[in-house]
Amino acid sequence: MPVKLFWLQCGGCGGDTWSLFNAESPDLIEFVDSLDIEMLWHPSISSLKAKDQKEMIDRLGKDDLEIDILCIEGSILCGPSGTGMCDTIFGKPKKELISLLSNKAKFVIAVGTCAAFGGIGGDDFVEATGVQFRKAEKGGLLGKDFITKSGLPVINLPGCPCHCDIIKGTLSAIVEGTGLELREYNTPEKWYGMLVHEGCTRNEYHEYRVEEKKFGEKGCMFFYLGCHGPLAWGPCNKILWNRRSSKTRIGLPCFGCTRPDFPQQYPFFETRNIEGIPIELPEGVSRAHYLAYKSMAAAAAPERLKTRKTEI
Repeated sequence: MPVKLFWLQCGGCGGDTWSLFNAESPDLIEFVDSLDIEMLWHPSISSLKAKDQKEMIDRLGKDDLEIDILCIEGSILCGPSGTGMCDTIFGKPKKELISLLSNKAKFVIAVGTCAAFGGIGGDDFVEATGVQFRKAEKGGLLGKDFITKSGLPVINLPGCPCHCDIIKGTLSAIVEGTGLELREYNTPEKWYGMLVHEGCTRNEYHEYRVEEKKFGEKGCMFFYLGCHGPLAWGPCNKILWNRRSSKTRIGLPCFGCTRPDFPQQYPFFETRNIEGIPIELPEGVSRAHYLAYKSMAAAAAPERLKTRKTEI
């Protein structure tokens, strides 16, 4: 029997969909065919007329049609005043459809940071939230105790957007029954059990505290330019975009887009600090030890790292 998948877009830009469309080896069509996935609905590729889509939703609600996997993209808009009328489908709040289908599906996947944690708009009239988290707080639309028919909570795949290989890998694990070990924020250990810092080509500069205060040089961007690489969990320097690059590899700081607080309410290109020491330090590192270690490391930095200036 085909695995039936329903993809619902909510409040967001659709970037996770376009990430998935960029998949290759296999591409999206080859991928769904190889796993025998039947796409019941996806707003960008489905050709159902509105009345047929409504009929399908009615059948799902009555258990006349099964749903195996529900993928949700974008923030759940619960406003104004809890009504959910900021985002509707067939005249009804989309949040009601999410609750209905989540209780029918065997697996629910929140694709992207907005669906996982709420993204922007949580404190204004749209009342945005994630499917099972609101920022770092468990709860969201479905509540902290929600579990699917499979016994799992909502599987969160944060990223802005989420990398296509993570989406495909998660779907493959579900369909093939290989299992997924979930971390604190219900993210799969396989992809979110490492820091963006791991695999960064600027790691040696970081260790010796060879730091940059302007863009265009090769040093570390953590100390002054707002890089979240040592703070954000994700495989961005392991699973490269277009199989060749990442933000830090082209000289941009990691924005921490897999974190529950993304987008943060402070400047992206500036590191918050106390007396030159970043306010946020890598997990498990004490401020006193960090200060002592980095001072010694900077003094011991090899000359080849110090003379890193790019030739013009």
